[in-house]
Amino acid sequence: MLWGPETVGIEDEAALLDQGPDAYVLLTADGTIKFVNSAAERLFGHPREHLLGAAYHLLLADDEHSGFLRIFGRLGRKKHPVSRAFAVVGRHRDGRELSLEVSCSLVRTEAGTSMAVAIRDAGFREDYDAGRRLAVSLLDATMETVSDGIVVISSDGQITGINEQYLKLWGMPAELVAAQDPRALIRFIADQLVDPESFLRHVTALYGDNVTRSHAVLEFTDGRAVEFNTMPQTVSNTVIGRIWNFRDITPHRRAQNQARRAMDELAEQTDRFKRLAFQDPLTGLANRLLFKERADAALLTQNPVQVLLLDLDDFKEVNDVLGHHAGDEMLVEISRRLRDCVGPHGTVARLGGDEFVVLLVGCSDADSVARRVVDALNRTVSIDGLQLQPGLSLGVATRTDASVTSSELLRQADLAMYAAKEAGKNRYVHFRPEMHAALLARTQLTAGLRQSVELGQIAVHYQPVVSAGPDEVLQFEALVRWNWQGELMAPDNFITTAERSGMIREIGAEVLRRTCLELGPWLAGDPRRSVAVNVSGVQLQRRDFAEQVMDTIKSSGLDPRQLVLEVTESVFFDAHSHVIAQLETLRAAGIRVALDDFGTGYSSLGRLQELPVDIVKIDRSFVSMVVTGAEKLPILTSMIHMAKSLGLQVTAEGIETSAQARFLMEHHCDALQGFLFSRPRPATELEHALRTSVAGIAVVAKAATDAFAPDTVAAHPAAAGALPRP
Repeated sequence: MLWGPETVGIEDEAALLDQGPDAYVLLTADGTIKFVNSAAERLFGHPREHLLGAAYHLLLADDEHSGFLRIFGRLGRKKHPVSRAFAVVGRHRDGRELSLEVSCSLVRTEAGTSMAVAIRDAGFREDYDAGRRLAVSLLDATMETVSDGIVVISSDGQITGINEQYLKLWGMPAELVAAQDPRALIRFIADQLVDPESFLRHVTALYGDNVTRSHAVLEFTDGRAVEFNTMPQTVSNTVIGRIWNFRDITPHRRAQNQARRAMDELAEQTDRFKRLAFQDPLTGLANRLLFKERADAALLTQNPVQVLLLDLDDFKEVNDVLGHHAGDEMLVEISRRLRDCVGPHGTVARLGGDEFVVLLVGCSDADSVARRVVDALNRTVSIDGLQLQPGLSLGVATRTDASVTSSELLRQADLAMYAAKEAGKNRYVHFRPEMHAALLARTQLTAGLRQSVELGQIAVHYQPVVSAGPDEVLQFEALVRWNWQGELMAPDNFITTAERSGMIREIGAEVLRRTCLELGPWLAGDPRRSVAVNVSGVQLQRRDFAEQVMDTIKSSGLDPRQLVLEVTESVFFDAHSHVIAQLETLRAAGIRVALDDFGTGYSSLGRLQELPVDIVKIDRSFVSMVVTGAEKLPILTSMIHMAKSLGLQVTAEGIETSAQARFLMEHHCDALQGFLFSRPRPATELEHALRTSVAGIAVVAKAATDAFAPDTVAAHPAAAGALPRP
């Protein structure tokens, strides 16, 4: 029979069923319609060919879609798989809702287990339980609209409610649900978990406990995370089952992980930015900002606080000669040595360039730290195979006033460092209050010099240079003077200030302009005549220096061959290639270059041939070694002979005695300059300077044949020794 578990053929029963008054439908386990009779066609308004193969949803109202699979499962667990009649709402082809009474039974067909559904029109009956039906309908609708997977299991183990999201969440086949076996559902889920045994133990414990609520997160082997909550289902204070609610929190978990990673990255970036903000990138030391922060904090305590400020002497030459990579290597090595000297209880910071500072807090012997620093930094450093010995000047400032700030303490250390430089370098000096007065004096000197430059109050004096060949004056050297506060100051007293402030550029340009103007008539009298003008390395750093020089001499009408530019050896250590290039440009135009104060710098005699110079001027410190003229002075004579062998002219400066003049002339010095011939004079006294020089030449010539004759001494005191100074 169709309603029992016996196996029958659908074709054998078709005629009998087709004649029945009630509608009959046969459904497979997945809800597909396999058979309908004529009464079903009439009831629902669909022709048979439309229904066969369609889903059973076609015959039901929307609210009834989920019920039949649950019925299928419950029937499979019953001993007698026949349901009692129950009411449902069907749907006619024209959209009308139909009040139906339905009973179901499982049958076995050739295709497998199916469900036979007998349907009767119940529209003629009055529905006395419309409220219950509405409530059930709303419950089913609610379960289908939520995004969580929900399953309701009664106390006797029956699945009384399940939604489609539950099936989608686990990828659960409808046949498994239809079997109405809650334990099979649990096992299906457990097989997908990272820790199935823990889940099964948890569920088993909940089955034995009707009142406990539970919450957990299930981790799946495919990386998903599902949160589940379960609570008892009660009616009239009686537990009738348990509701299981499952929510896929994988997107939320991923968002949390992304947010956590973003926060971690942000924290890492913050740390990195903080390191960059407070750390010197080259040496890894603290920077100025971190030093100030720690110094300010230290000054709030009662502990002793000392600041040691230092910079490396002549560090620029390392960069200029060996390149910045060598300079960087030296700075890194200096940083390492400073750390070793100070240890973990002090802060070592690099303020910039070659300037470092040490903060000591609670140190009872800052002098021992300063000594260690001086000793450690004076040791040689090996860079690119060369042994370099850095020098330093170090200033120490100690907190003595409770109101002193970190900036003031650093300024005091700076004044002390400046004093260490003036005292000879490679040493440390403690700050003393009187150093402020020295700073004030330097500040006033700078201000006064600036004002004088702006007002055109810089003067130029000229000193003759005697040619040893024709024994006549063929050159003057222009020497800048500054009349400040009624005193005529020599260059040694203000040139350093001018260079540090940058005013040397304006001063140098003014000296050249005025020299061309004031000596122009004298130079025009003989093409052999020339004038020498000193040039600072600061001036040469200007890329347009050569152009400015050429413009000046062009506007004055001076022959470029009558101009000599005197530079010191330090300009040749400048890393900027344009410095050398500018000198070569000027030489190409006919201007000659003299190397001033030769022998006092860093060049060796052998390096002379590499320098773009035409003349060397031997420093007065070597000339002063000549007393009688009978001395053996191999260094002095070697310098003269080496320069001559390279085709360079040699001028000796600082000559004050005829013995010195004779000695240098005997060793083929080309020109002589010094007080023996004339002091520097203003342009208005050029004739006086020339007459004095002629007299000096005559004294030297006379002394060569009649040294120290009484009448010669009376006529010219310089013949017997140094000229008297006013």
